[in-house]
Formats: sequence, structure tokens, C-alpha cells
Amino acid sequence: MTDEKDKEASVDDLIDQNLKRVYNSVLSEEVPDRFAKLLSQLQAGEAASPRKEGDNS
Repeated sequence: MTDEKDKEASVDDLIDQNLKRVYNSVLSEEVPDRFAKLLSQLQAGEAASPRKEGDNS
């Protein structure tokens, strides 16, 4: 029974390591220019039109 638990733990550790590796590789990717431009436009729009009191949009 312990051997089976050890195998499960080993598989879980391997999955964790691979998920962390993929996640870290995605974090290191640059934001595409098109997406960065869209974010800038959205931020500029928010700055140009301040919210009215009670406006939840």
C-alpha cells in the first residue's frame, strides 16, 4: 500500500513540476504588441472619462 502512495506522490510531484515549468515559461513571454496597444487604449479611455458617482460600469 505504501508503494502505491509513493508512486502517486511521485506522479503528483512530476505534474507539479511540469505545471510550474509551463506557467513560468508563459510568464516570461512578452505581451503581444496588439494586446499592449489595446490595454493602453482602455487605460486612456478610463482616464479621459471619469466615473460619475454611483456609476458601476
